[in-house]
Amino acid sequence: MDALYIGIDVSRDRLDVAATSPSVAAFHLPRNHDGLADLVERLKPLGAERIAVEATGGFETVVVAALAAALLPVVVVNPAQVRAFAWALGKRAKTDPIDAAVIARFAEATRPDLRPLADAETEALADLVTRRRQIVAMIGAENQRLKRASARTAKSIRRLLKALEKELTGIDQDIDDSIRRSPNWLEKVELLKSVPGIGDQIARTLIAELPELGTLDRRQIAALVGLAPWTRQSGQWRGKSFIGGGRAAVRSALYMGALLAARYNPELKAFRDRLVDQGKPKLVAIIAVARKLVTILNALIRDNQPWHELKA
Repeated sequence: MDALYIGIDVSRDRLDVAATSPSVAAFHLPRNHDGLADLVERLKPLGAERIAVEATGGFETVVVAALAAALLPVVVVNPAQVRAFAWALGKRAKTDPIDAAVIARFAEATRPDLRPLADAETEALADLVTRRRQIVAMIGAENQRLKRASARTAKSIRRLLKALEKELTGIDQDIDDSIRRSPNWLEKVELLKSVPGIGDQIARTLIAELPELGTLDRRQIAALVGLAPWTRQSGQWRGKSFIGGGRAAVRSALYMGALLAARYNPELKAFRDRLVDQGKPKLVAIIAVARKLVTILNALIRDNQPWHELKA
């Protein structure tokens, strides 16, 4: 028999489920406690090769946790890749049942690897890191508004900025407390910070949002965060390679780390300068530094050695 692949489209209130086999009828359930329990019971006896759930801004987290707890082979797939796959199939319509079927076919075509999922503590830390990022973005937006605000509006903006800065301090304290309660996380933070250019916020983002760090090879970890270059060529034509996909928040953190490392890390500065001397655009050189940086950090966690010991 052909392997069975299941696709689940997750929305705020509903789960739509489809399979690659016509013998398994599509169905939908509410996204609540009873619906998740029913989902597990219905999927367990099917013996699916993979159960693919599309990342939907956090709605998928409880679904993935329920399936993983039942030891079902669940994977989270990138919605941009699924949508591109749908267009390739000629699926222009977009409804939840159609999306579930496309997700199932995407899983069948790509056969994504199963990876260990973050535990509850890591998920909680990731939520705090995400919230911190949102508050920082709000502070930036309000500061931009302040530059062109009238005197009366400026007073309101300053009050809001004061509240946001207080909230940011509280979030930072919560993140610090979480890290200190976990000796394993604390050790990883120190290992990552041993690399010049990596500070507290970048290290914490990597721990919270890239739990696979240290468990994959250098190509896999670069691809996971969207730093692996995609080659474009056809016949004699050669297009520029580009990056994309992956985890945008992690990629942004690594980009900031690369900017700092290209200034303060002697090896990575020399690497960046060599690329620029070869005629590479500065942005391309920094992205290459970010890719090299994540492979270094991956090796630090894998080998449990700080930067200077690894270099020695």
